[in-house]
Amino acid sequence: MAFYAYLLRCADGSYYAGHTDDLEQRMAQHATGALGGYTAKRRPVALIWSDSFQTRDDAFAAERKLKGWSRAKKEALVAGDWQRISDLAKSRSGP
Repeated sequence: MAFYAYLLRCADGSYYAGHTDDLEQRMAQHATGALGGYTAKRRPVALIWSDSFQTRDDAFAAERKLKGWSRAKKEALVAGDWQRISDLAKSRSGP
């Protein structure tokens, strides 16, 4: 079984990170507002990034990492700009 970490862009331009074992079902839940919470009030949402993991713990760890990232770093991830992600990580940790 695969597990997924994902990133959504909400209607208000904010980002939401989550994890699941059924990405298609989770996107349907976000789309209808069935989960309540953050995304229900910011619909429609769009899936802009996801990755699969072998364990739920790994997917959850990826979600937690994403939640700690800056907006710029999330946008670099979506763009696949690994150099920018690296540069932003370095600038955040200091000289």
